Amino acid sequence: MNTNSNSYTIIYASVMVVIVAFLLAFVSSSLRETQSKNVQLDTKKQILAALNIKNVEDADAEYKKYVKGDMLMNVDGTLAENTGEFVTNYEKEAKENQRLHVFVCEVDGQTKYVVPVYGAGLWGAIWGYVALNEDKDTVYGTYFSHASETPGLGAEIATDWFQKEFEGKKTIENGAVALGVTKNGKVEKPDYQVDGISGGTITSVGVDAMLKACLSSYLSFLTK
Repeated sequence: MNTNSNSYTIIYASVMVVIVAFLLAFVSSSLRETQSKNVQLDTKKQILAALNIKNVEDADAEYKKYVKGDMLMNVDGTLAENTGEFVTNYEKEAKENQRLHVFVCEVDGQTKYVVPVYGAGLWGAIWGYVALNEDKDTVYGTYFSHASETPGLGAEIATDWFQKEFEGKKTIENGAVALGVTKNGKVEKPDYQVDGISGGTITSVGVDAMLKACLSSYLSFLTK
């Protein structure tokens, strides 16, 4: 009797383990698809935010309305259509896949170009997007975010007031990227620089380095 009872228990437990494993795999797969979709929607919102289009309810619809092409930059600065799927990790795209994305957009009948930027702040990753006017030299808008910068200090890079400081700034000077952030109160080139965040010096330096490094990768496009 005990042997039969033990066998039943073992078989029952084994079947339950298989069922639970299957359910967990199914739920994980379902959540992964949902999470991926949410990341894509958030990325589209960030691109739109660089175009000063914020608080959108339908990111897919607004993205299709304003973004006319997800392009890849060729070595000579020309653009070719990205025929692959929409991606969200542009640092990986650039460093591992050697693919530099340029989003060609249209706002109020005018062409805008949005390029991704990424770098490091005080405590972790920082990233964003820079929207340029058709001349490729004047900033139309920016969007910056961070993983773990200090609230009230470095985290201020994600605020409207800081991002709006870049609007109208020039990007290129004598063939090099001059757009950047300088120490608070130490702006020497107001056409190209914005004040850093008071108390957030290291994050500000990170934004400056991020802009110069990432935009320099696009020089053949920006100067074409």
